[in-house]
Amino acid sequence: MTNIQFSNGDIFPPFGLGTWLSKPGEVGEAVINAIRTGYRHIDCAYIYGNEKEIGKALKYAFENGIVKREELFITSKLWNSFHHPESVEPAIRKSLTDLQLDYLDLYLIHWPLVFREGHDQARSADDLLSTDEVPLADTWKAMEEIKSKGLTRHIGVSNFSIKKLDELSKQSQIRPEVNQIEIHPFFTQEKMIRYCRENNIIVTAYSPLGSRHLIKTNESITQQQIIIRLAEKYNCTPAQIILAWGMARGYAVIPKSVNADRINENFGALNIQLTDSEVKLISSMNRNQRIAKGLYAVLPGGFYTYANLWDEQNCP
Repeated sequence: MTNIQFSNGDIFPPFGLGTWLSKPGEVGEAVINAIRTGYRHIDCAYIYGNEKEIGKALKYAFENGIVKREELFITSKLWNSFHHPESVEPAIRKSLTDLQLDYLDLYLIHWPLVFREGHDQARSADDLLSTDEVPLADTWKAMEEIKSKGLTRHIGVSNFSIKKLDELSKQSQIRPEVNQIEIHPFFTQEKMIRYCRENNIIVTAYSPLGSRHLIKTNESITQQQIIIRLAEKYNCTPAQIILAWGMARGYAVIPKSVNADRINENFGALNIQLTDSEVKLISSMNRNQRIAKGLYAVLPGGFYTYANLWDEQNCP
């Protein structure tokens, strides 16, 4: 797959390293291994708790000539407790300090959820604020301002429904440039991908292989016969087939790993070109099975429900 481009011509690498659940003590080495392998897209977030170690790894890579800053695409995300407009700039500056960078390539609103300031985790409804109290449009205006200041080259969102994207776009000067969402063969997100394509919004798939919640069962995506047969045909791994399927559908994938062999193996997906019929065959595996449901914010007496978070009635 060729690189994805923003409307201004900037390149958005279609293959990146996810760092969610990558533990301190492991993530720095994983980032270095990924860069040496050829990765040029690193996906980070404040709430992952590992940006300082990633920053040390990036500094090492720059100082030792492994890669230049302008050759990398670095993403981070605004956490739920920083949605107040006056908190957005301090939040991105915190990530920039920890990552030891002068600017980000992309900064995302992590979830369309609001926590009280000082509460990284919501343990009760008292830790939550509604989006009526802190409107997403107000947070987005502050995102536009940090872009205008050069703190990030691009801005976007994550875990936004079509309805929320549409509403935000109508109230913004700069439309969201990216929506990072869960996509894998059990959750293909056909409508969202079509909407984003029609509205010039780049899609990034997190958990592109499913997740440990699926892998621990006999319902692992990598163990499905369709995937196994294609892996045999292309003499590659099931994971490579799934990642190649994602890129063939026109979006970026950010598989997470701290294992050097797996990091290298995953990158091999860039060399696999599936046919249109094979892409459709894998897509036929869809079960509308969402893993990251955002239920951590669905608390007794709180504002959020599965229905109003995703703008869907049923919780798959």
